[in-house]
Amino acid sequence: MESFVDHDLYITITGTHHYFGIKPFQIGNFLSLVKEPDNSFDEEAIAVTAPVIGKVGYVANSPHTIARGCLSAGRIYDLLPTECVVIPRFITQTKIIARVYPDKKLITHTEITITDSKEFKEMTDFYRRLAEEE
Repeated sequence: MESFVDHDLYITITGTHHYFGIKPFQIGNFLSLVKEPDNSFDEEAIAVTAPVIGKVGYVANSPHTIARGCLSAGRIYDLLPTECVVIPRFITQTKIIARVYPDKKLITHTEITITDSKEFKEMTDFYRRLAEEE
């Protein structure tokens, strides 16, 4: 028997207007699908998350929001792991269509550093002196 993994699997991303709109989406970006079994609005909810940003939308689960040729969250929910990769392939003014990679998981590493600038050092010294005077 053939598995759905043997075929290209496409979903429609919806609900973006509740977050950042379509600004975080670009064709080819790596995003994650994350199941939300405790979601009080939809027991088959699958969130779409972007590295660093967080939640940016959901997999469409209504006939009114699913683009032709795409599957709903309900159709794929039991077929996917808890988390997997999705990559936008088509973006219109009203729809984002993305390919799902159920056998891939996105791992991100973020590094944030602060460099010592002259102003930073002067401010640190100023606040240190204030604390000593108290």
